Amino acid sequence: MTMSGKMRAALRAECNGLQATVHVGKEGLTQTLIQSLDDALRTRELVKVALNRSVDVSAKAAAADLAEAVGAEVIQTIGKTATLYRQNPEIEGKKGDAPPWRR
Repeated sequence: MTMSGKMRAALRAECNGLQATVHVGKEGLTQTLIQSLDDALRTRELVKVALNRSVDVSAKAAAADLAEAVGAEVIQTIGKTATLYRQNPEIEGKKGDAPPWRR
C-alpha cells in the first residue's frame, strides 16, 4: 500500500506529540527489539523509535531495516529518532474516536 502525501503529512504532524515507545540500545536491531516494535505497531499503529547514541548505524538505515522487518512505512527520521506506521484493520474505532496512538 502506497501512502498519499496528505496522509504522510498528517502522520508527520502527529509524530511531534509522541514519546519514543521503542529504544534501540547498544545491541542494535535484535530479534527481541523487532518483536517489541511489531507488538507496539499492532496496538498503536504509529510508533516512535529512539536510537541510543552508542548505536553505530544511522537512523535512516535502522528505520528502513526495521520497517522492512515488520512491514511498516517510515514516516520520518529526525536525528536519532524514526517514526514508523503500520495500519491495523483489527483496531476497532468509532467515527470521531482518537487514533490508537493518542489513546
